[in-house]
Amino acid sequence: MRMFGLIGLVLALVVVGLLAKQQLSRTAIAKQPTAPGASAPAAADARTQAQQVQQQVKDALDAAAQARKMPDDN
Repeated sequence: MRMFGLIGLVLALVVVGLLAKQQLSRTAIAKQPTAPGASAPAAADARTQAQQVQQQVKDALDAAAQARKMPDDN
């Protein structure tokens, strides 16, 4: 009985892995630029977006740390 469960789990993991690989390859193909010069603005946009996300996360963490500050008992 346990063997069927293990085999089923392995098969499910294989199917999920194959689907994820397919999806990632489709995304990579869809995001390829059509013109040779079009890759530079996309890279700049991605870099800018990454920096914005990093700044938002930093701001959120700073705000959370400020909200959690407790007065000293001394």
